[in-house]
Amino acid sequence: MSTGARPHPVARLAAAVRSAAPLAGALPEPPVVAAAPEDGSPWPAAAADLLARITALSGGPRYGVGPADAPRSVLDQVLGDHLDLAGTAAALAATGLPDRSEVDRVVAGAAADDLLAPEAGVVVETADGARLPAWSVGPVTGRPVLLVLPCGMPVRLVEGWVRALAVDRPVITWESRWLFADLASEVDLEHGIAAQVADLAAVLDAFSVPSAHVAGMCGGALLALAAAAELPGRVDSLSLWHGDFDLGDDAPKTDHQRNLQALMGMAAQDRETAAAVHEVLLQNALAGVPADLAHLVLYPYASRELFFRYCRLNLVVMAQDARPYLARVDVDTLVVTSEQDRTAHPAGSLAVAERLSAARLHVEPDGDHLTLFRAPAHLTGLLRSRLAGTASQVG
Repeated sequence: MSTGARPHPVARLAAAVRSAAPLAGALPEPPVVAAAPEDGSPWPAAAADLLARITALSGGPRYGVGPADAPRSVLDQVLGDHLDLAGTAAALAATGLPDRSEVDRVVAGAAADDLLAPEAGVVVETADGARLPAWSVGPVTGRPVLLVLPCGMPVRLVEGWVRALAVDRPVITWESRWLFADLASEVDLEHGIAAQVADLAAVLDAFSVPSAHVAGMCGGALLALAAAAELPGRVDSLSLWHGDFDLGDDAPKTDHQRNLQALMGMAAQDRETAAAVHEVLLQNALAGVPADLAHLVLYPYASRELFFRYCRLNLVVMAQDARPYLARVDVDTLVVTSEQDRTAHPAGSLAVAERLSAARLHVEPDGDHLTLFRAPAHLTGLLRSRLAGTASQVG
């Protein structure tokens, strides 16, 4: 196995298969990805065989492999770009095809290194019947951090944050109700703010954590703020990262926020309307989404039913007036945004920081909204420093 900076082609593909599993598994039909162009060598076929072997060993969704020039859906293209069989074929041509035992060993290593594999977590059952995939990573000692993801996003979107923070503390997180473990359920679960805040408490209870620092990202920032107001004994400090806040006329929203909220308002009415909106949005879903995150960010678009549920859950978060919570939250809070965020307007974060009694504002000069989810070292370091600085203030 190569020891250089570039990962072994088997390791790279195994990691890609694992990170793509949520989207691939939620599609109504098995995804069909592009084979590497035929060039007279055995490597395109070898790459396809390697993909089949890795998916079989990983127990994840299976893929079909079709001609490179065949038409395919937007999400099949996203998955194909992420798996990059053409790149795998080129790498195999340079390194040679490993034998089966090496493939099995590398795939097993990828599984062992996967902190957020489904089997590494638990499913938390809530009082109203929701089933929440949840994880606690890191040592059992140290000040816990609870990461609140944007609604409907797979946990792998914050994998970099989990790895950076779990060095010396437990890091807890979960995936949204009704959108992951509940996909097969035909019951329309409660989707309001109260239910989503109760999920936060249920996850803490599941890991026997009485209170934690709660870090909310994008729409998760609103839920973190609501939890601090509604469950004050469970939230000992806060950080709100690029928050998607509704502050009425007190702060503007971006075009993205306004347009998405309007479309979700239509789609959340019923499944028929959601199906029509889904078709429109899916055609433009890739606009502005970087290739390295597309297979995660586009998860809620995997099917019409999933999109309907996502709109119901996320609309209440986007439309919730954050102002009633602000006067009720007095815990130490870090508010982070960027001057370049065109997704969640930075003015919302500025207004929240101004109104909270114990807030510090940090404004990045660059980096867009999705930069946050690449877990840049200076931002994970900012939170680690903040946690160290406020550790003595909590019991």
